[in-house]
Amino acid sequence: MHELSLLENVRTILENHAKEQNFLCVEEITLAIGALSCVETEALAFAFDAVMKNSLAEHAQLHFKIIEAQGRCLGCGQLTVMEMLYDACQHCGHPRVDVVTGLEMKITELKVS
Repeated sequence: MHELSLLENVRTILENHAKEQNFLCVEEITLAIGALSCVETEALAFAFDAVMKNSLAEHAQLHFKIIEAQGRCLGCGQLTVMEMLYDACQHCGHPRVDVVTGLEMKITELKVS
């Protein structure tokens, strides 16, 4: 389950930002997860409490925002919504589309004290 290592990285990021920005506690955290990222929000939610135990985010509430997957067609150049990684362009049917959004995972919001 790579979600554990992702959450460990989130914890490290939070600790580094706490030192830089002088906060002691994370009350809420929102993670933006790309629709094509292969990150399971259920697994993140399940592991969150265990990974954050004894950290500044131990009692934090976890929220998710799903980022729609979009790609730029290499045929017509238009942005197209993607349901799967290798979807064809919805506009012209071209088989090659470069992913623009939908693969990322990032911290987008924090409520701290």
